[in-house]
Amino acid sequence: MSYKSDRTAEDIKREITALVRELKDPRVDPVTLTVVRAEVAHDLSYCKAYVSSLNGIEEAKAACKVLNGGAKGYIRKELGARIAIRKTPDLRFIPDDSIEKGIEMFKKLEMSEKRNEAE
Repeated sequence: MSYKSDRTAEDIKREITALVRELKDPRVDPVTLTVVRAEVAHDLSYCKAYVSSLNGIEEAKAACKVLNGGAKGYIRKELGARIAIRKTPDLRFIPDDSIEKGIEMFKKLEMSEKRNEAE
């Protein structure tokens, strides 16, 4: 990817995260949900937003179902108003378990550190 694509993807990721936090849908928990990364096509026709949850992959899947449903149009419209790009990409939300994996790895490191201190 080019520098411009990377910068645009980061801008979109930041704005989508802010928009998800502003949603009033009770099925989406904005406290535990975050957009991990965004991949934008070179022609800005579409964007894949990877969504992760602190509560696990199942909650991320449920949230993506809601976001891909009714919330997608609202988020796309607001994204077009907030970011100055010539074409607002079509959004696709994909569940991701990277936060869950990171927490597991952190716990393993803590356990390893405690074992080393005990020896």
